[in-house]
Amino acid sequence: MKYNIVLIVLLVLSISCGGSSSSGDTSLNQTPSNLVIEAEVIGANSENPYGDGSGKVQFTFSADNANLFKLNLGDEEIIETSGSSYTHTYVGVGTKSFEVFISAYNGSKFISTSKTVTVKINSNMTWSDEFNGSGKPSSSKWTFEIGNGSNGWGNGEYQYYTDRLENAKVENGVLKITAKKEAYEGFNYTSARMITLNKFDFKYGRIDIRAKLPSGEGTWPALWLLGSNFSTVGWPACGEIDIMEHWGNNPGKVSSATHTPDCHGGCSSAPVGETTIPDYNTAFHVYSLEWTENELRFLIDDEFKYSYNPSNKTSGNWPYNNPHFIIVNIAMGSSYHSIDPNFVSSTMEIDYIRVYQ
Repeated sequence: MKYNIVLIVLLVLSISCGGSSSSGDTSLNQTPSNLVIEAEVIGANSENPYGDGSGKVQFTFSADNANLFKLNLGDEEIIETSGSSYTHTYVGVGTKSFEVFISAYNGSKFISTSKTVTVKINSNMTWSDEFNGSGKPSSSKWTFEIGNGSNGWGNGEYQYYTDRLENAKVENGVLKITAKKEAYEGFNYTSARMITLNKFDFKYGRIDIRAKLPSGEGTWPALWLLGSNFSTVGWPACGEIDIMEHWGNNPGKVSSATHTPDCHGGCSSAPVGETTIPDYNTAFHVYSLEWTENELRFLIDDEFKYSYNPSNKTSGNWPYNNPHFIIVNIAMGSSYHSIDPNFVSSTMEIDYIRVYQ
């Protein structure tokens, strides 16, 4: 009750003095100060430092003596608010950085600052395999290629590809492809090679593959794409995109490459992108490709590593305007790589494969 009486007395005194309620408010004449803006990328954690792919960022901001905020969000969208927070959804595909400008106003007086935010944007997931369940990989998504180089592929490799659980199985939320030393069908090594041909292919977008690689001299794991028209135009006219390759003879050196009629990987005009990853076989890493009409960008753990972007996109150096399908495999040895005679087995684990367009 005493609190209400005090308020009434103050109100009467204010009216009786004949002054306006704002004439004594010196804050209206002050320039805002102490402008602060924070950005929380939704879904960010140690595995996904740039968010969950939703593109959502929550901005919170404050300033002394401010009654209005204007935000230029870096993607041509500008908003005004008298509140202290705003959630924005960025659109597109890939990991992108935006410079956000904010101004705090008090009448005509204002101060400004900026903040750069980096966010992963995957606005439309068109295909994925999370490798849940157990047993054989999904036959609706994958086909096994069986045999050796006599089937039309290979580089003098020594493995025989099978569809057995010993070489490929889904277990504990991951796909496990295992290369083994064993006598089988006239060969001394077995492994698995899985493809999405005639089940899924795509043109342009982003693909993320979270994987832990095998080890051992002679192992040759690959995560890659091949043009779906290879049976009619042949290789390399169909185009090949090696998102990740690793040779056990050079442990820790991971590479990305392109194969075109002009260059079969590693030319002066199209060098191979190489990255050293010391824990390639003990930790999962996300190997990514961002594919647009004019460029192939390769990333590891959302960090840009290498691009292929020829200035003259003739049919010879740019066969990447047609759909490609996905291939995952471990080869053993080749015309270029020997195998450790003491090798027994090693496994590549794939946590997920996700395609966004």
